[in-house]
Amino acid sequence: MSFISLAFVLFFLAVLLSLRLAPSRHLRYWILLAASAYFYFTWKHVYLFVLAAPILIDYFCGIWIEESSNPRVRRSWLAVGVVSNLLLLGYFKYANFFLGSVAVLAPIGISFFTFKAISYIIDIYRGDLAACRNPVLFATYVSYFPDLLAGPIVRASVFLPQMVRSLQPTWPRAVVGSQMILLGLTKKLVIADQMAPFVNAIFADAAAYSPLTVWSAVIAYSLEIYCDFSGYSDMAIGMSKIIGIDLPENFNMPYLAMSPIEFWRRWHMTLTKWLRDYLYFSLPGLRKSRWSRYRNAAITALLGGLWHGASWTFVCWGAIHGLGIAVNHLWTARRGHAPEQRLWARASCWVATYVFICVTWVLFRAQSFAVAGTVLHKMSGLAPGGIAWFYSPLVMVLPLVVGAHVIGTMAARRVHPNRITGNYVLLPLPGFAGAFLGTFWLLVVLLFGATGGNPFIYFQF
Repeated sequence: MSFISLAFVLFFLAVLLSLRLAPSRHLRYWILLAASAYFYFTWKHVYLFVLAAPILIDYFCGIWIEESSNPRVRRSWLAVGVVSNLLLLGYFKYANFFLGSVAVLAPIGISFFTFKAISYIIDIYRGDLAACRNPVLFATYVSYFPDLLAGPIVRASVFLPQMVRSLQPTWPRAVVGSQMILLGLTKKLVIADQMAPFVNAIFADAAAYSPLTVWSAVIAYSLEIYCDFSGYSDMAIGMSKIIGIDLPENFNMPYLAMSPIEFWRRWHMTLTKWLRDYLYFSLPGLRKSRWSRYRNAAITALLGGLWHGASWTFVCWGAIHGLGIAVNHLWTARRGHAPEQRLWARASCWVATYVFICVTWVLFRAQSFAVAGTVLHKMSGLAPGGIAWFYSPLVMVLPLVVGAHVIGTMAARRVHPNRITGNYVLLPLPGFAGAFLGTFWLLVVLLFGATGGNPFIYFQF
């Protein structure tokens, strides 16, 4: 049941109505849990048991870690929780990759809900979080349907304290949440899904097209993957806001980054922070030397690439980003931390970073190294000639994306009364004028959005 379907719209409205009419907060917990279970059940029935496994194991591991004062016992239960989650993730997602066995179809969203469960028990072990004693609340946290399939990766320390709220939809929250949903729909239908046919055709036979056409397809893919993934996050954040729970921001205009380090501070921010807090800081030698920090950053990026999928192209993509981050740290250390203020220098850093990101996206998108090699060969200009394809939707979409980034940048530089977290700029939508603007926006999305129901890219991760 995709976000972009009539079935989901009816489902979500039924959830909101049930929450509004429920006489107690405890009953609303059960409604959210039942809704999340049903939502996951509609994708593939049997995988509901896969989702139940980390809920059951980590619920008890968290309590037993908190109750024990014996360091060895605490470490043992921590190991049980972490290893069980990793085994679950490894079997369904990486068995074919490492063992060469028959491919196992991974349960949708498994990378996201296992990371939520792992962060929960680690936070308890570190003393940063109290164990949740209410099994309904904990099960709702792990299975919460807005962020279940593709994030943001919300932590228990952010989610569980908000459950004391009434969780009854209100008009102010509905206005904010609806705009976030519309923003996500705009990104997905008007931009990402419009770029997909062009990108798919070029990557299917890059050798047949001219270098300029291949470059334009790679740029189109950079827009597709950003708007597809951030569009899902926006919709998840908007729906959750209407319910009454604030999810963390997941993107902050990543293509404005002027270095690989800054890119990862803006792209999939909840994953970057998760890898930093639970992997990077846990690797040995962090405080021994500057080179150890660079090494750990490179290892973290490499494993972040592997997190995206069981493919050597993802591993290579992560390794290149890891190398880029390490070189970026070394460059910063040698030149100092003072930012360069001259316009030409900032422009050069931005161009170099965006080109680096686009080149690495080739490995992320290609189905094999052979396909990636063909695309990169064309991009290099060493194989001139081929079909020149002027894809007009890309030319039409680019001003929209640039304009949105200009508005977002302006909003980020000042305190804005109608601004949600980060760079989200919200329209003032009071009364009839607001209803008119919102309806017009929705009609634009429906009229100019792509049809065909392309699945979200990050569902495969």
